[in-house]
Amino acid sequence: MATYEDPLLGDVQVYPEKGTVAFSAGLHGWAFTLTNFAKMYASKFGVDEGKMMERLWGENFFDPATRKWTTKNTGSATCKRGFVQFCYEPIRKIIETCMNDQKEKLWPMLEKLGVYMKPEEKELLAKPLMKRVMQTWLLASTALLEMMIFHLPSPYTAQRYRVENLYEGPLDDKYATAIRNCDPECPLMLYVSKMIPASDKGRFFAFGRVFSGKVSTGMKVRIMGPNYVPGEKKDLFVKSVQRTAIWMGKNQETVEDVPCGNTVAMFGLDQFITKNATLTNEKEVDAHPLRAMKFSVSPVVRVAVQCKIASDLPKLVEGLKRLAKSDPMVVCTMEESGEHIVAGAGELHIEICMKDLQDFMGGADIKVSDPVVSLRETVLERSCRTVMSKSPNKHNRLYMELRPMEDGLAEAIDDGRVGPSDDPKIRSKILAEEFGWDKDLAKKIWAFGPDTTGPNMVVDMCKRGAILE
Repeated sequence: MATYEDPLLGDVQVYPEKGTVAFSAGLHGWAFTLTNFAKMYASKFGVDEGKMMERLWGENFFDPATRKWTTKNTGSATCKRGFVQFCYEPIRKIIETCMNDQKEKLWPMLEKLGVYMKPEEKELLAKPLMKRVMQTWLLASTALLEMMIFHLPSPYTAQRYRVENLYEGPLDDKYATAIRNCDPECPLMLYVSKMIPASDKGRFFAFGRVFSGKVSTGMKVRIMGPNYVPGEKKDLFVKSVQRTAIWMGKNQETVEDVPCGNTVAMFGLDQFITKNATLTNEKEVDAHPLRAMKFSVSPVVRVAVQCKIASDLPKLVEGLKRLAKSDPMVVCTMEESGEHIVAGAGELHIEICMKDLQDFMGGADIKVSDPVVSLRETVLERSCRTVMSKSPNKHNRLYMELRPMEDGLAEAIDDGRVGPSDDPKIRSKILAEEFGWDKDLAKKIWAFGPDTTGPNMVVDMCKRGAILE
């Protein structure tokens, strides 16, 4: 958590005893926070719910034999931590009873907890029974919604201090002020974060959050893509929103307009948005875009995909395009060999992507290679020695050493402030003034990488001479 600490956000650490941590079994669809159990036991022990939550975590022990709480383990066989005694043990007993099909014990236990099963659910056995019982008792969506309600700030509150992290333009212009105030009467500022496949084949909903103003059906909007530069026309479009809807789970409800503070799904913009974009009113030509999201993980797990039937290749190509558009994290590429590569954040992510890909292809069969992880290494300090390699004919020697970049330089490259396509004079000036580079050295950058644009550089450190020239 400390990696993403930001003074603007305050304390970002999470605390189980404050209800900001959910313990879950995602595969089985159940989860809980300490709030669930604190409510259950507060009345039983006649204590305040908040105090009960504190006792359910950390150095707090309870001994049923003496019915007393202590801050140290007394050594008694019955003395256990509050979390183990009141959270873990009940869950373990319920799961074991389900898995052993001891229904004569299970139903009285559930009745005491106020959990009642439907007649058809009582016919389940072993794991399906356990899964359904746990979902009925500790439903994951309830725990997640509870955390959102009690611990996430409202858009009106959050945007006041987050505008600095959201808006790329001047923080005193009318757009920053509109975002800061979450004002529905001000110009529209909307960030599209995801493209969701629609029921119409090949079409997508543009899904995002309205930070100021309101978006409505039929409204003309300026679409600023990720490569848009204020004052230029590159990656800039003006189009009409055909339909606005509020997304609720798997369903959406069409509405006339959506004001700031809400999320919205828009139809009719998918041909102009690849993965993300900023939307504003048609006439707001001086608006700057909102900052693109940065992910805490990278697509490092790669698989090769091919059709089982060669005639399905067009379906595969189209499916990969839809997959890349629908998931901001996925990267789909084609190697020089003609192999189609899909990269994701992990094996589970790749597994989900392959299922989506088959859906996009109408169920056509595909072959997927074993996942391969791309290693990611970095340089923490300057090389202890200079290494040397000779050319095949032994007539040339190449000396090289590694050193870490100056603080902030990698971020500047990622943000596009420094890059291979920049004017060398301007790039040299930035490197010299902001990062302390020698101006002559800044003109000797050979390459950026990976993929010619990444935050790594090869720099020529040679001292020029007559022979070298």
